[in-house]
Amino acid sequence: MKFLTVSDIHGSLSGASHIMELYAFHQCDAILCCGDILYHGPRNNLPEDYAPKDVIAILNPIADHIIAVRGNCDAEVDQMVLSFAITADYSIVYAGKRKVFMSHGHIYGPEHLPVLQPGEAFLSGHTHIPAAEEKNGIYILNPGSIALPKGGHPRTYGVLEEHLFTVYAMDRTPYTSIPME
Repeated sequence: MKFLTVSDIHGSLSGASHIMELYAFHQCDAILCCGDILYHGPRNNLPEDYAPKDVIAILNPIADHIIAVRGNCDAEVDQMVLSFAITADYSIVYAGKRKVFMSHGHIYGPEHLPVLQPGEAFLSGHTHIPAAEEKNGIYILNPGSIALPKGGHPRTYGVLEEHLFTVYAMDRTPYTSIPME
């Protein structure tokens, strides 16, 4: 399996509108969305192109391609307008034989990991900062934010395969990656 990974859309029309293009370009099998889909929350700036109703219109037609988890800015009312499940705090997916624990990052995070075995991966968003690293045999992966990057990083997304995680800038140039043994 090959996954397009996105996080922290925060109602950004431009962030959401690139998703299908990137999905096709990278020839992915599914989209993993690490939460914070429609709203920006009180700690984030409002995206320049804030248009949650337009984001809904972009994502709902591809609902059968999306696996998502709830971010700290997502609410039950968001589930009423989205056609794919977003209320779970985590999901477990497999990239080939590799177990990937997916969460937004506000409950489980790189500093508070769930129980994982060496060789397994933890995928999250929340920080808006891309990451591709290994700690104590666990792969820590974060696609960054497709809409509101932080820490001087560009807007980014990721592609996850069984043996490789790559973060890309929005112009599709590789930003950082990690091979996963």
